[in-house]
Amino acid sequence: MARKKNALTSYFVAPVPTELGTPDYLELAKWISDVSDDSDESTEDTGYYDGDGTPTTDVISIAERYTFEGFYDSEDPAMKLIASLKRETGEARKVMFKKVEADGEEAAGVATVTDIVASGGAATDYATFSCAITWDKKPTVTPATP
Repeated sequence: MARKKNALTSYFVAPVPTELGTPDYLELAKWISDVSDDSDESTEDTGYYDGDGTPTTDVISIAERYTFEGFYDSEDPAMKLIASLKRETGEARKVMFKKVEADGEEAAGVATVTDIVASGGAATDYATFSCAITWDKKPTVTPATP
């Protein structure tokens, strides 16, 4: 199995379409220097009489979350979209989010943007950018085509 650089994975955001159709995705990549998988799993440990009483772990839920960090560019459409959500709440924080793996597998669905930062930092630094994007439910996965 070959190793692949993280930069070969692509991330996209789009406004949630008001009508049926394909979202107009914008790549979230320019000036992004780090993407972290900060997913959260809820588990439950239970021991059973049909075993030896040792607890087994079941995953109850997963919140798949990605945190983006870099520098803010007000002319970048994807960053501009995310920055425009900073003062919004509820449904207004929803976007379409798509992750394309280096092998071509795609995962996409409605997500919520949180922890938006599109300014700030030392006077000699460029404006910072960061946010977290969490799918609202298990995304639709399209396998890579060989």
